[in-house]
Amino acid sequence: MVKSKELFKRRKKRARTTIAKSSGGHPRLSVFRSGKHIYAQVIDDGKGVTLAAASSIDKGLRGKLKKGGDTGAAKAVGTLVAERALAAGISKVVFDRGGYRYHGRVKALADSAREGGLSF
Repeated sequence: MVKSKELFKRRKKRARTTIAKSSGGHPRLSVFRSGKHIYAQVIDDGKGVTLAAASSIDKGLRGKLKKGGDTGAAKAVGTLVAERALAAGISKVVFDRGGYRYHGRVKALADSAREGGLSF
């Protein structure tokens, strides 16, 4: 029987392969979520560097949020990562949901990043 972690790895690999084929040289907006927090990074895979990052444990957000792992926190992180990416001169990215379903916190982060000015 296949374990859930193995299934997650398969979904993540499948999503990254699709992104690599269709990225067109654009950086990717990668999402990681844990039980307590949510993290987002804009990564340039060609150079292997992180261009912008935000998370629910950033000093600016920590005091404003009740919880770090709910959809409210995801919206705040999405807005913050979009703001930082635009400051770095990045407006077009490819969304990398990892192995997560595009639902709930992941969707809230993506929607708020779009509202913040990123296009994907």
